[in-house]
Amino acid sequence: MSTDNSKSSRKAQIDALLLKLPGVSARKINALDAYFVSDRMFACISGDGIGLRLPVATATALQFSRDNIAPFQPGGMASSREWVQINRAEVAEYEKDLELFRASLEFVKAGGNR
Repeated sequence: MSTDNSKSSRKAQIDALLLKLPGVSARKINALDAYFVSDRMFACISGDGIGLRLPVATATALQFSRDNIAPFQPGGMASSREWVQINRAEVAEYEKDLELFRASLEFVKAGGNR
């Protein structure tokens, strides 16, 4: 399978997971496939992972407690303390992170100030 088809299939699987959450929409922002709630981005696909916005304390704790979570640095840009990236080899494995996606969605929907 070509890389374009792999990326397309990966995005379709991530869409299926995230677009079923209440109020979530998807669109491209720059070169990233991003997911929004209340017109604010809470997640996006970057490289082989998904970037996610969470409260700073949660993001920091996750980076120290899980080996598949790293600072979010799309295209090598500087990382923000509120953003982490979840890396999973198999897209279906992101189902295990559904609670984190919900927490991110709620955090961003509430204004991202917790």
